[in-house]
Amino acid sequence: MEYKEHLRRLAVHDNAFVGSLTADETPSALALDERTMALVRVAATIALDAASASVQHAVALALAAGATRDEIVATLEAVTPITGTSRVVASAPKIALALGYDVEEALEEPDR
Repeated sequence: MEYKEHLRRLAVHDNAFVGSLTADETPSALALDERTMALVRVAATIALDAASASVQHAVALALAAGATRDEIVATLEAVTPITGTSRVVASAPKIALALGYDVEEALEEPDR
């Protein structure tokens, strides 16, 4: 499917098409590789100030798709101009925990 058809179907709220977007078999996934799609989803969890469980899930999928920890943190940094600093600062501990790093504990023990 080409991009124009996707945009048209989204603009008219084609229920079948929009419903397919919530499935893991997203039609647009054909245009994005799995790693990129996973990083976009990490960015979305940041933009939405998602719950920690959702962030952990998105980060786990990104790691499984081959994204590195540095790329996940770079994604957090890349959305700063769009989401604002407060959203990124609030998301940083969630991303850190999802990566197995407890920022709050590290701040209490600076030698770590």
